[in-house]
Amino acid sequence: MSSEGTDHSPGYEMARKALEQARTEAKARGKAVGRGRSGPVGDRSPSRDRRRRRWSGSGPDSRDPQPLGRLVGAMAKSRGWSSKISEGTVFGSWEPIVGPDIAAHAEPTSLTDGVLHVRAESTAWATQLRYMQSQILAKIAAAVGHGVVTSLRITGPAAPSWRKGPLHVSGRGPRDTYG
Repeated sequence: MSSEGTDHSPGYEMARKALEQARTEAKARGKAVGRGRSGPVGDRSPSRDRRRRRWSGSGPDSRDPQPLGRLVGAMAKSRGWSSKISEGTVFGSWEPIVGPDIAAHAEPTSLTDGVLHVRAESTAWATQLRYMQSQILAKIAAAVGHGVVTSLRITGPAAPSWRKGPLHVSGRGPRDTYG
């Protein structure tokens, strides 16, 4: 073989034969050949390639900036504050949850063990809210999640007290003369 007229020198031929022999031996051992990486053929898992990658890429990644709401929500969940935040949401967002008409005539007063106490401005509104109780519970569940409020305790306005003055006599009061 002469080196004139061809690009193949004896050193090139020797290197090519050595490379072919190495590839044949690698295939016999089950290695991937000709793909730029060595390793078993079935060892091409996406997680392995992902670990080697040093850039973020076009999709979302754990290294990307996170919205503050998502971070605070994760922190509240990990510290067990989720129930208190849900309770606060019921009180803070009462009008958007139940609507302006109901919110104008009723307000939540307390939330204990899943029972939301609501005070209506009149007995008529208290009765109307009792009829709408299932709809109100569904709206609250959609806004803050199921299980936060399990039932409603709706009361009307407080009745006037017949107890007047520091010198009160116990008994039925002025109603005892009517019958």
